Amino acid sequence: MLRRLALVAVAALASGACAYQVEVTAPPVAATSTKVFAADGALITTLHAEQDREEVALADIAPVLQQAVVAIEDARFFNHKGVDLRALARALQRNATAGRVTEGGSTITQQYVKNVLLDPSQNLDRKLKEAVLALQLERKYTKETILERYLNRIYFGNGAYGVQAASQLYFAKQASELALAESALLAGLIAAPERYDPFDHPEAARARRDVVLARMGELEVTPEAEVATAIASPLGVTARPAAERYPAGHFVERVKRFVLDHPRFGATPAARRRALFEGGLRIHTTLDLDVQAKAEEAVTSVLTAGGVTGNDGPAGAMVIIDPARGYVRALVGGRDFFGGTAEAKFDLATQGKRQSGSSFKPFVLAAALDRGIALEKVLEAPGSLSVPMPDGQPAWVVENYEGSGGPPTNLTEATVASVNTVYAQLVMEIGPQAAVDMARALGVRSDLKPYPSAVLGTNEVTVLDMASAYGTLAADGMHADPVLITEISRADGSVLYRRPSTRKRVVSPEVARQVTSVLTEVVTRGTGVRAQIGRPVAGKTGTAQQWRDAWFAGYTPDLVGAVWVGFPDRLRSMTPPATPINVTGGSWPAEIWNRAMGAALAEVPPNLFPPLEVADTTVEPPPSSVAVPEVDGLSEAEAKARLETAGLAMATEPRASRDRPAGAVVEQNPDAGALAAPGSTVTVSVSTGPPRTVPVPAVLGRSVDEVVRILEEAGLVAEVVVAEPESGQGARPGRVWKQEPGAGANLDEGQPVRVFARR
Repeated sequence: MLRRLALVAVAALASGACAYQVEVTAPPVAATSTKVFAADGALITTLHAEQDREEVALADIAPVLQQAVVAIEDARFFNHKGVDLRALARALQRNATAGRVTEGGSTITQQYVKNVLLDPSQNLDRKLKEAVLALQLERKYTKETILERYLNRIYFGNGAYGVQAASQLYFAKQASELALAESALLAGLIAAPERYDPFDHPEAARARRDVVLARMGELEVTPEAEVATAIASPLGVTARPAAERYPAGHFVERVKRFVLDHPRFGATPAARRRALFEGGLRIHTTLDLDVQAKAEEAVTSVLTAGGVTGNDGPAGAMVIIDPARGYVRALVGGRDFFGGTAEAKFDLATQGKRQSGSSFKPFVLAAALDRGIALEKVLEAPGSLSVPMPDGQPAWVVENYEGSGGPPTNLTEATVASVNTVYAQLVMEIGPQAAVDMARALGVRSDLKPYPSAVLGTNEVTVLDMASAYGTLAADGMHADPVLITEISRADGSVLYRRPSTRKRVVSPEVARQVTSVLTEVVTRGTGVRAQIGRPVAGKTGTAQQWRDAWFAGYTPDLVGAVWVGFPDRLRSMTPPATPINVTGGSWPAEIWNRAMGAALAEVPPNLFPPLEVADTTVEPPPSSVAVPEVDGLSEAEAKARLETAGLAMATEPRASRDRPAGAVVEQNPDAGALAAPGSTVTVSVSTGPPRTVPVPAVLGRSVDEVVRILEEAGLVAEVVVAEPESGQGARPGRVWKQEPGAGANLDEGQPVRVFARR
């Protein structure tokens, strides 16, 4: 029976060889890690997802490890031509009986083909293609080369790809240093890395290791005495490594989510994940590592000094923004992103939504001023107020903090003292819708309901919302959406994404400056006095009902910061005995703001807020510059129309692109948001469609000048590296001894080929 199936397999392979004439070249470039950079270019972290890979030569892999892998995965590896017909026939018989693919009969060469050249589908057609390509591969490369590439590619679990990464992960050794028992354990992982994981399933891992050792003894690869000694030895694996730590974990997580959610980086979630973790992206962010460290220290030190220890007490979150551009300089999303629990990953600054309390009042004040109501307007300020509601609804009862009341007061004093009853009358005069509309315009992106109680911060918002909205006031009424990423490029420097400018006026300078003048009084002599840092500061405290949430949001002309403190897992009052004090916005949040912002601005000379008086702009002179609109991705005609509407001219240049269809704009210069003189020209690159693909010519052994000419004639670019040959690769001076990628690989026209030549 097996003989007949073997003949069938041979016939299938013979016919398949005609159907699958696929040129086997050097393997594609291995997954390249993505790097995330801070605003000053410092590396924050490297993202490699599941893949931790380091390639080594076969000579640097312990022979006993090579023997163990061959013994358990493909004992006849050095005898067959890429396909083991015996094993294949046996697999065909079992698959035919089962009616589906249950056994592969794959050799090491076939496994390599499957991992490098084919998709992961399991069907008979793919198995046939795998076998045909394995035969082609063995005609092109030596057994040693195939084994080396296989051992550098195969997955060993826990993110380790290749024997070097696995050796370091499990035994803290180089692959060249592994002993027999260690080698057998790694060889046993290949079949099912999760099932035999020595960290999670040590007994299963040991049993599998012993199977490999027994197989090595059976094949007489290793003496029986050594096998017995290895079986008696413990696993010997290192402790599971702690999670990799890097600065600003919650900030980096938002950066990841941007790429994973943005169709620009892939049509499917899987494609975007590959782009993020394997695409070698260079992500440039707005994070200031120094400011981030100071914000984290401020949150920790204030809560610790307040008696908060462990994970049972209140937590704090903070966002610091450059208001001029919306750049997020620091983001503290909780206690410790790397705390080891699912809750630790939850971002209290951007995902957590809580009632803002009286820190919402400046938005209502701005809406009132925008409607022509003066700061001098006087309203009653009783300790309690019953506000009639329309349509027979129950009256809205409003009380001041601790029930205190006083004589009639103007809007400035009502804000300084945070008088709820005055603001209740104010929101009813302008209408709740106007209040929430102003909050949205200033930068609050959470859903806001136009209830009268919105004036007291009953809508739930994020810390990022509050920092962004207060930033608009700090920027004299110009709003810029929060920015975490400025640019994302490939490793070769080609830009995939560049953040366009979103600055726009949402409220007049007069209104913004009046609100600022009032909020400086809040810090000078009102509820926010603990936020004083020896320079002009404007800000507002907020305390939600029953002391469940406490806020301070404030700004200088240079930076804006918003702070929230509360119990992260539930709505719980921050009052004794849960906390040593009644936590209000003017206590811990204002103190955190003080420490973080004072430290962040310590080396920045104090600046004054703009004066209240705004120059008459009834007759505006012609603009000396205009903002360049974004035209990336538009058709050529649409881009021209948009630029002409902005008073700019357009010039075009052709460019091949895989990312944009023919006729669409690939890139523009100047970039979107840049300022340009009216009538000046914006140059746009228009896609001509995908670039031409050309095969890489063979250039080994040729002179550098000749190689440069050959590659240029092929439509490629030579990238010459002067280096001495690796062992076993001889070359005369001035001659190329290595090329990357190898001959026959397909590249887009204009792409570089790296060639290595002796001096």
